[in-house]
Amino acid sequence: MQVKLYDKYIFKQVFYATLACILLFTIVWIAPETMLKVVKRTLSGIYTVPVGLQLLLFEVPKILNKALPIGLFLGSLFTFDKLSKDSEITIFRNAGMSSERIIMPVLVLSIFVTIICFIVNNTIGPYSCNKLNRLKDEIPFSNIVYIMKDGVSRPQQIVILPNYTTGRANEPIVMNFSEIHYADVSELSEIIIGEAGRIEKDKFVVERGRKYTINQNGIFEEIVQFTEQSVVPPEKAEILSRLSQYKLKRDRELTNAQLVDYMRLLKQEELNDEYRAAKNKYIQRYTHSFMCVLFAILGCYLGFSRPRERRLTGFIIAIALTFAYYITLPPIDVAAEKGVLSPALAACFHPILLALTIYFVKKAKDV
Repeated sequence: MQVKLYDKYIFKQVFYATLACILLFTIVWIAPETMLKVVKRTLSGIYTVPVGLQLLLFEVPKILNKALPIGLFLGSLFTFDKLSKDSEITIFRNAGMSSERIIMPVLVLSIFVTIICFIVNNTIGPYSCNKLNRLKDEIPFSNIVYIMKDGVSRPQQIVILPNYTTGRANEPIVMNFSEIHYADVSELSEIIIGEAGRIEKDKFVVERGRKYTINQNGIFEEIVQFTEQSVVPPEKAEILSRLSQYKLKRDRELTNAQLVDYMRLLKQEELNDEYRAAKNKYIQRYTHSFMCVLFAILGCYLGFSRPRERRLTGFIIAIALTFAYYITLPPIDVAAEKGVLSPALAACFHPILLALTIYFVKKAKDV
């Protein structure tokens, strides 16, 4: 009965502290820019009040995947620091409880938070991001370069789509290569430039364009104007259509299933940089969620303090670790994209460092 009472007591203490930290983190993140922008546009009549409220509501899931692990980290640290200063940790240890047993309720809570974080990343986050895009009525665009290759990875055709938006592109450029190949270069045979282009399910059509035919000496032989012309083989047009749809979205706007399909498409088309970047983000969906468990354990151990230890020591370390975690995420992502680190290693880089930090903190505090 005593054990159950202890578990409930610690669980409730950490839960309420974590909830307060998550709310504070979310408000601080939203307030400076997002809230101000929404309020200004609502007052000026660009957004109605219901739309403005929805915009603020759907901003929350974008922040939750960051707020959950950090909120749990600070909540567990605050709770255990208070328990230490009130000598409650000493009482628990004198009762024969090990440090592992003392933090067990927090570990259970962290597992629940991990599951919530994963659901946010996989389902709620993509839904809210897509809903935000529709509410803001923003038209996404991207610059797309698609290289079609033969069986030995030599280019057959390059499609360049500047300012591509859903189904449409301005001033597309298509370069066709000759079947004659040299050791270090492939020879251009045609260049097609249009005023506009559209992607359909099984074809890519260039509108109001010119086709420049090039001979083996690199000289333009013929210039033909046309109103409309399909310039990509049907099977490749379907791939281009799927690829262009994914290119208009950020990884946080894709569910796990969509991200896997995108990765499969990138690998098939030998778009290696994009494939590594997507794979890193996919694995991060799991590792970042698991960081909730590691942050919770670290927060507990940082909260264990000796009677004469400075009260702010644990919080200073926590702030430094949080800052270091988020400031190093972009360079690690770039390293994965460029192949310096494998996507799996890049995604596991921070959990490994955090696990090592837990080991050294536990050893230094002798808990």
